[in-house]
Amino acid sequence: MPKNEPTPEEWREILASFSYPEEVKKSKGRRGRREAKREYREDVRRRTKEWVREERRRDPIRPAGALVIVLVILGLGVGARFLWPNLLGEGHKGDRVTATASPTPGAAQDEGPAAAPSSSSPSPSSSAAVDLSKPDHVAEEAVRIYLTRNPPKDGDHTASVLRAEPYMTPSLVENLAGHTDPGWSKLVSRGGVATVSTVKVEPAGTDLPVDTPVRVWRKTTAKVDVEGYEDYSETTVLQVELTNGDGDGWRVSRILGL
Repeated sequence: MPKNEPTPEEWREILASFSYPEEVKKSKGRRGRREAKREYREDVRRRTKEWVREERRRDPIRPAGALVIVLVILGLGVGARFLWPNLLGEGHKGDRVTATASPTPGAAQDEGPAAAPSSSSPSPSSSAAVDLSKPDHVAEEAVRIYLTRNPPKDGDHTASVLRAEPYMTPSLVENLAGHTDPGWSKLVSRGGVATVSTVKVEPAGTDLPVDTPVRVWRKTTAKVDVEGYEDYSETTVLQVELTNGDGDGWRVSRILGL
């Protein structure tokens, strides 16, 4: 890691110190506040990204310089809501507060009807939209959604866990959400946003148990494209266990290789 590049802990402190308008803080319901904060961060991130891209076009900068620009833009964003409230869309209070990610296991799910999910978070949010009939499809979708990450918008690694929740068993969701993810820390330290372009699913190797009617293993190979200080692509290979013990559909119950 370059000498002047922020550590994952420093990035987490930056994200944790994010200042929100009072309208966002007072949004109704935990899920409503979470989505309102995400949308606000996304708006600031978009404007920051445009600023950094323009500065790079004029004069290439180092990661440390980019961090300074990000902090300046965040400061301007906080000031702008007092000087020009309509600039950030605060003149339309309460117009768009929707839940796009499933709540944490055991959380209440009847906080009232929600509007249509934002197009920026295309994760499945209801069982009707989730096809659990084929293990290969479930493995592909779970890996694709879990590895698609946007730190400025998500806040922490549990956001992608919750988006992939419909394709996972409750115990796996709890396990992933309760532990740190080195891949997330690496992405944050590089100022990156990750999207998955392809996921290849094939039978697992002979070193893993053979398939049964209620349990199978699959090898998934995902190509992850990252846009950050430097744009790059990487390949992530995961061994995925899927179970269908209750007969109500396949779900990922274990992931090896994280």
